[in-house]
Amino acid sequence: MVEQPVSTPLALTNDGTLEIVFLGTGTAFARRLFQTNLLIIKGEEHILVDFGMTGPQALQSLGLSAMDIRTILPTHSHSDHIGGLEYLTLVNRYFARPSGKDKLNMIITDEYRPLLWEMSLRGGLEYNEQNAEGRRLSFEDLYTTHVPQPITVEPRSIFSIMMNGIKLELFHTNHIPGEADSPKDAFITYGLLIDDRVFFSGDTKFDRDLIDMYADRAEIMFHDASMTPNQVHAWIDDLRGIPEDIRAKMFLVHYQDELTDDAATDFAGLAKQGVRYLFP
Repeated sequence: MVEQPVSTPLALTNDGTLEIVFLGTGTAFARRLFQTNLLIIKGEEHILVDFGMTGPQALQSLGLSAMDIRTILPTHSHSDHIGGLEYLTLVNRYFARPSGKDKLNMIITDEYRPLLWEMSLRGGLEYNEQNAEGRRLSFEDLYTTHVPQPITVEPRSIFSIMMNGIKLELFHTNHIPGEADSPKDAFITYGLLIDDRVFFSGDTKFDRDLIDMYADRAEIMFHDASMTPNQVHAWIDDLRGIPEDIRAKMFLVHYQDELTDDAATDFAGLAKQGVRYLFP
């Protein structure tokens, strides 16, 4: 992996190198770091993984706007992951599409799609105006859907999709509720394996089985980390208990504003805004 500083505006295409750029690396309550959302860039394709409440400002810090985004992948329905999605969708509908661009692409599983629409997006998007046929807007009016296909349900549900040269493996995580003992007991939340090279835990409690499942497959691991014991996020002291060779390739994300590099000396480091993580 090669780390390079971001030049603004960030280019959303490249020579075919897999590239990861974090819009933010903070928690839901981040004031300085923005919320943990990221861009995957490879060749002519980019995928925005989550778009929280700080998303519009975070894009601006990279020299981009919501007009530039073509593909979105939401991992779950907490506001730091979808709080900016209504904004992104309306910018696409009222500005990007009239200028000749297509509907937003959304990568979403069949199991999550009705929950996202009915429980989170419908109130603000279905009722903003009618479509050309005079009916309220539907999911299909706003997004072109790309559905990852199930691979297995044991020991956790895993899905896969190839999106214009980017291979994604989505896996269930055990994030919420706090009393859930396993991903099967939990609400729908996802992490990712990108191009069989980069692991992104998404939001998750400490889950040693998940780490062991992907440690040998991933060159680099970006893992959720909390400074303090936390009911729904991985506590950094639990992560310190995993083998040194795994920690050596693990960057921490979704951390509190006050976390410093000194706290991550047992790991590869803290994932940072303003850095292009390149995988030649």
